[in-house]
Amino acid sequence: MAQSAATHPYLDAPSSSGTVDSSHLDQSYAGFTRFELELEFVQALANPYYLNHLASQKLLQDSTFVAYLDYLQYFAQPEYTRYLSYPGPTLKALELLQQERFRQEILSPDIVAHLAEQTMLSSVKPR
Repeated sequence: MAQSAATHPYLDAPSSSGTVDSSHLDQSYAGFTRFELELEFVQALANPYYLNHLASQKLLQDSTFVAYLDYLQYFAQPEYTRYLSYPGPTLKALELLQQERFRQEILSPDIVAHLAEQTMLSSVKPR
């Protein structure tokens, strides 16, 4: 039986002030802090092919997983954004993943290809 977002051990929601209690981010898991693991995961979301994989595994239909993606919105706060290698695509993916329609449409190869092209174009620096 799936746990609800409120009781899931990995879904410590930000406080009502919109800030994250960072004390839990220092917890260690196999030698990595929770923050390091969440940072690596959230950066992977900038890859449209990875989003397609998550959708094909039906994870984007799981309400607990969607709640976890909502929790990861804390990376949009400046004190966390500075750790992102590609903040634009990463934060855009987090934003899009909040939309049920996008979570369904990312299964389309055409949508994935379009997003991959847009991501590549946005990463090219003009000379």
